[in-house]
Amino acid sequence: MTSLGLAWRSTKRYRVRAVLAVIGVAIIGALLFDMLLLSRGLLDSFADLLSSSGFDIRIVGSEGVPIVRFPIDGSTRLAADLRALPEVRDVVLIRVERATAQVNGRTPRDVTLVGTTQTGGGPWTIVKGTNLPSASSSSDRCLMLIARRLAAALGVVPGSVVDLSVRPAGIASALPAIACRAVGVVNFAFAATDEDSVATTMIALQDALGLQAADADLVLVASRPAVGSAAAVRAIERLRPDLRVYSNEDVIAQFNQNGFAYFRQISLVLSALTMTFAFLLVATLLTVSVNQRLGEIAALRALGIRRARIASMLLWESALLVGGGGLLALPLGGLLALALDHILRQMPGLPERLHFFVFNWRAVTTHLVVFGMTAAAAAAYPVWLTARLPIAETLRREVVG
Repeated sequence: MTSLGLAWRSTKRYRVRAVLAVIGVAIIGALLFDMLLLSRGLLDSFADLLSSSGFDIRIVGSEGVPIVRFPIDGSTRLAADLRALPEVRDVVLIRVERATAQVNGRTPRDVTLVGTTQTGGGPWTIVKGTNLPSASSSSDRCLMLIARRLAAALGVVPGSVVDLSVRPAGIASALPAIACRAVGVVNFAFAATDEDSVATTMIALQDALGLQAADADLVLVASRPAVGSAAAVRAIERLRPDLRVYSNEDVIAQFNQNGFAYFRQISLVLSALTMTFAFLLVATLLTVSVNQRLGEIAALRALGIRRARIASMLLWESALLVGGGGLLALPLGGLLALALDHILRQMPGLPERLHFFVFNWRAVTTHLVVFGMTAAAAAAYPVWLTARLPIAETLRREVVG
């Protein structure tokens, strides 16, 4: 009989202990799998969120990528200069202001007002209605998209009129309200779950601010695929060295170094703890099993079965326990990750599409490799114990006992 066959018979013989070991390893493995997903999940989700906008370069007027940005002087002229670059495919201007929205004289709601030159599809998903049309296709001066949550609260549907009053930073009172017609109800990709947002054109935002031209505080650039974002970033930096230009990769690298380091550290610590528990559990069970079967193992040795085969049997026993638990840990960990992700996403200020746990094959591969190493390590002491087992003395003790 092969070593695997011997291990399988031994496992079936002590099936209750084996089942409990598999369940214990599965629970521990599920926690490990979740920690592996957490270590990169938020970063991968953030990268996917950035790429979903269709733009791979961001330009701001102040250092870093702060939450509060300052308007970029001459942004309209900048957009024209950027479009003239051979490395650039598209340019969009964005400005964010605080405002209030009011419908039919009801209590006004504080909102985040986004002015953009982007028309058609954008970083939002249409729920009802249509996208913002191009300026030349509509006679309406102020058209807007409204977040689904806010639309439900205000009773707004496509075609409803909403009065918007902008409250620029540093100004004590709001500017006169302008009437905007809602053309679509949307889910904003970058809006927080507890944030009320609306989007309109830059022309409408200029009217709300009472300005002839409103400078953007963020410029999104799409590089030409044949050129790539790195070459486009260098071209933009040569054009305007006074601005801060970041590719999506640069933004992700900054957040990975600063914003997400905590999740990597906690994931590493908890992963080490879970694997320590798995090792101790399996090593203890195998050691107890070997101590109970010393006479049996001595008899097998006396029949001519070599040490290497006994060691192989114990390795297979460890692999069956750890492997069975490790495979069960994947679906169990996936279900646990969904529950934990739902809880963590309730934190205020997080974009609705941002997730903490994101499935990736690298986590699965790491999970299996680590469990394989754990199985081998857990079997090390029982193998050493059987290798130095005195056959004659053990058999005599078994007979006398």
